Amino acid sequence: MEIIVSNKTSRPLYEQISTQIRTQIMNGGLKAGDALPSIRSLAKSLQISVLTVQKAYDLLQEDGFIETTAGKGCYVSVQNQDFYLEELQKKIEGCFNEAIATARTGGISLDKLIRLLTLLYEED
Repeated sequence: MEIIVSNKTSRPLYEQISTQIRTQIMNGGLKAGDALPSIRSLAKSLQISVLTVQKAYDLLQEDGFIETTAGKGCYVSVQNQDFYLEELQKKIEGCFNEAIATARTGGISLDKLIRLLTLLYEED
């Protein structure tokens, strides 16, 4: 698992970490049951505070992406496949909203937009 953080962005480090782990889970790079690095080892490899990594993991756990077992570590949640699907659908909705706004600005009709989406979806 590769995580890259930057002090040059306005986003807090814990948010950068949780977003990257969440993305890897959503993209299938991390699968249900996979172990995450320990808080200490991740903090050491990123050269940041243990508290920062703890906050990122807490956020992921609150959102249902990971589970923590005392003494064993953190793992990608097994039981929340529906939650992953919901997150993916929210991401798609955001893209659709942007496409709709662009289409309206450009005077593209709903029928034409649907045909375009269908064409793109069915492409190999």
